[in-house]
Amino acid sequence: MHFHSHSHGHADGSKTAPLRSALAITAVFFLIEVVGGFVTGSLALLSDAVHMVNDIAALSLSMFAAWIAQRAPGGSKTYGYYRAEILGALVNGVALWFVVVWIAYEAFQRLGAPPEVHGGGMLVVAVLGLGANAASAWLLAPQKSENLNLRAAFLHVLTDLLGSVGTIAAALIILFTGWQGADTFASLAIALLVLVSSWGLIRESVDILMEAVPKHIDLEQLRRTLEEVAGTERVHDLHVWTLTTGQYALSAHAVVREAGEGERILAQMRDRLHAHFAIDHVTIQLECAQPCEPHSVHL
Repeated sequence: MHFHSHSHGHADGSKTAPLRSALAITAVFFLIEVVGGFVTGSLALLSDAVHMVNDIAALSLSMFAAWIAQRAPGGSKTYGYYRAEILGALVNGVALWFVVVWIAYEAFQRLGAPPEVHGGGMLVVAVLGLGANAASAWLLAPQKSENLNLRAAFLHVLTDLLGSVGTIAAALIILFTGWQGADTFASLAIALLVLVSSWGLIRESVDILMEAVPKHIDLEQLRRTLEEVAGTERVHDLHVWTLTTGQYALSAHAVVREAGEGERILAQMRDRLHAHFAIDHVTIQLECAQPCEPHSVHL
């Protein structure tokens, strides 16, 4: 007896509108920070601009995931194009590591003889950046709990907001004390933020590609939840993995006492998996504790 069930989500324009607005704000201000960084000579501004690339990539990936979810599976892509988001995130994260190396190299070059930085211009651009990041965070905050894509986008913007705060602090130190090294140390702090955020992105991407058990799922608790369904003796060959952000799949074998109870048992397992673990792509093979006639059930 076999059970297979899955559902496909569809993009909601009202949910992607905040992403589009935040992406537009971030992209425009990225250009402003690049120009401001070169004009003022501030490595911190340039570093913060590079960090904004991380945000642009994260927001773009979220938009792409919403769009790709509308495409129906077909041909050899039986699960659709869900993993395109994960591959993009992995490439983005690795690319950011090269950027961190560049920022660190430039910063250490400046430690011995820090160049003159125009603190006033740096402060103006950094304050504008803080406003842009705050606006993006405000747009994304109401929906950050709806799915992992939006939550990740919100966290990227929030981290960049902290980078703007660091740049403002460096600009104020330069203006009031004349210590040019503040810009260098601020850029190193921003590089560390980029490294931390990209590391999380890479680790999650690799986990998904390696089909690791999702972090929010305790495999033994899930097994017990299925075995608590009346008529079930045990569950084995249990596998749970992530298709893409917010989409989880499960396959398992369940030993049952009575073949005639198969439809009820499978329906209850399906309901529990959806309610307690947000798993909707489910394949369960039933095995009888006693010899029985196999047949298929599709719900």
